[in-house]
Amino acid sequence: MPRRLYRFHCLGGGDAVFDLQGRWLSSIREIRQHADRVALGLMEGVGCQDWTVWSVDVRDAAGRPVLFRAFTAVRVGGTSA
Repeated sequence: MPRRLYRFHCLGGGDAVFDLQGRWLSSIREIRQHADRVALGLMEGVGCQDWTVWSVDVRDAAGRPVLFRAFTAVRVGGTSA
């Protein structure tokens, strides 16, 4: 799979954090791992929230959906959050 630009938007509870920069990645495994890092970074940085309603919506450069990952499915050190 060639390297492509993906954007990792976080959505939940009527709020959103949009990825305006994106990340160049080359496999679905890399995309999933980065989605987990994005979710963990937001959860660590914001504090108390109901993260059960949040998800990472990954889109390619054309805006097509690639991956939708609930924060509750995020992998933390090899296990789900």
